[in-house]
Amino acid sequence: MALSKPIMNLVASYLQNLYLHPIKTKAITSCVVGAAGSAASQLVAGDTLKLDPILAFAVYGLLFGGTIPHYFYEFVERVFPEEVVAFPLAKKLLFERLIFAPCMQAFSLYTLARFEGKNHKLALKQLFALYSTVLEANWKWLTLFQIINLAFVPPMLRVLFMNLVGFGWAMFIASKRRQQAQKKN
Repeated sequence: MALSKPIMNLVASYLQNLYLHPIKTKAITSCVVGAAGSAASQLVAGDTLKLDPILAFAVYGLLFGGTIPHYFYEFVERVFPEEVVAFPLAKKLLFERLIFAPCMQAFSLYTLARFEGKNHKLALKQLFALYSTVLEANWKWLTLFQIINLAFVPPMLRVLFMNLVGFGWAMFIASKRRQQAQKKN
């Protein structure tokens, strides 16, 4: 019971910040989760921690990982409102899986490479090497989580939910990028 009060205080503080400063809170959360996923990926692989990929995931999360999904989920709620559109969940899911996810995966792979210091040519090379594998895995493994997210999670908490799922996804992306870099060497 003694541990529950600090946890409840943390949750209450997070929800308050999410209500008062939604974009900043989602950006910071995405920054922390992305960096932690990158670090965890390195530790699980038995590598020594390298700061460049951790910082790349942190900066990506801070600038894009919380903000773009925030606006995306607002957009799909406006375009496919529950009370007006037939089969809104199916339409939201199809839009997310077939339009948003492919664009976001390409953007993420390219941007992460640039944040790690790779030039445009090397970032594009990495993007082309990984894109189809990563997108296929995204469709295969994250579709169920998106169904749960869109069907049951309140819109205000959707980015947080996907950030928590994203911890594992960040580990997957980091490991794929590391494998591709090792092939090159």
